[in-house]
Amino acid sequence: MEIKVGIIEDEAEIANSLKLLINGSEGFSCTDTFETAKDAIERIPTLHLDVILTDIHLPDKTGIDCITELKPLCPNTQFLMCTSFEDTESVFKALKAGATGYMTKTTQPSKLLDAITEVYKGGSPMSSHIARKVVASFQEAQQNIELEKLSQREQEILLHLSKGLRYKEIADALFVSTETVRTHIRNIYQKLQVNSRTDALNKIFKK
Repeated sequence: MEIKVGIIEDEAEIANSLKLLINGSEGFSCTDTFETAKDAIERIPTLHLDVILTDIHLPDKTGIDCITELKPLCPNTQFLMCTSFEDTESVFKALKAGATGYMTKTTQPSKLLDAITEVYKGGSPMSSHIARKVVASFQEAQQNIELEKLSQREQEILLHLSKGLRYKEIADALFVSTETVRTHIRNIYQKLQVNSRTDALNKIFKK
């Protein structure tokens, strides 16, 4: 089964390059590109795409605005930022809007395809230096009253979640079972009164 990808990008050369990369790779297809947020918001809900790559800078609204409007309409579609913006504010605004991954335009083609696959399978891929920004923000949030509700182990697991690691990867890193990780994550969600990884991270890293 092919992963159906859409691209929201106003620079035609970049959009075409991404489309060629995706269509030239086994297991992927891209038939739809969008130059404006308006076009994307109007058309995407009818297309049943698996993954959307979106830039932040667009002629009308931002890519973050696109995600905010589209996510409730396309709950099964995953949104992956592909942008030149690397500041912490943009990263967290994108995550809060519903993006499940954040890659920069300097990402190598093979790694971008890996990120599309990962986000499709339930992961949260990030460019390495973006992940470092997230970790730094986590460290700065140590005095956050919400974070203080969590045990040391729960904080460790939340830190790994912020890096985009899957449950099994967290279990391997902490030398515990996957079920133990799931139990801790359920407890984290309960203590923070949230229902998802993104909501948990947004509550801790709120600006």
